[in-house]
Amino acid sequence: MKLITIAGPPSSGKTSVILKLIECMGLPIGSVGVVKFDCLTSFDNLRYQEANIPIQTGFSGKICPDHYFVSNIDDAVQWGIRSGFQMLITESAGLCNRCSPYINGIFSVCVIDSLSGTNTPRKIGPLLKLADVVAVTKADIISQAEREVFAFSIKQVNSHARVVFVNGITGQGSFLLAKYLQQARDIQTLRDMKLRFTTPAAVCSYCTGETRIGESHQMGMMKKMEFKEL
Repeated sequence: MKLITIAGPPSSGKTSVILKLIECMGLPIGSVGVVKFDCLTSFDNLRYQEANIPIQTGFSGKICPDHYFVSNIDDAVQWGIRSGFQMLITESAGLCNRCSPYINGIFSVCVIDSLSGTNTPRKIGPLLKLADVVAVTKADIISQAEREVFAFSIKQVNSHARVVFVNGITGQGSFLLAKYLQQARDIQTLRDMKLRFTTPAAVCSYCTGETRIGESHQMGMMKKMEFKEL
């Protein structure tokens, strides 16, 4: 079974890209499954069900989405293998732009919204910097010059990634993205494989439920700002 990890900022169009991608690949119904990792709630499972795509959804709640992803991704792979899928696609939102849900040797796609601003690629960490392909959505709304500037900004951050403009409504660009996904390798397990980058640090008193403000209540891994006198 092939595993594809697709991630990106919230509302960037990941689900639409995945649906058009699966449609473009032309694989038999039921041979592609999706596992969606989200934080609090999602209704995207309804869209997958309408398209007859097997879907599992998990919510991290108060846990860091990256930590939740790492804790569950191999279980997701085993579910896909038991289900007899040819391909399993995981979808996760980079809520803090520091997320890093990519695994060494596993094909990874970052979906980013071209309307988010030309400087947005520089504000995103491993989520974009370590992706194999960057799929740019909503580019039909901006001019050709703006598309070229946006693509250049992506290349400044990740010079090795292929940049593909994908229309989540018409599916334009999905065929090229599908061709890249053919490079994904078959796997049986992710056990002992490694992430491409460390997950965000999440070991402090607020991670374990503390709500009170003040240094006396701050323990664990904390980072303080340095304020200079004016």
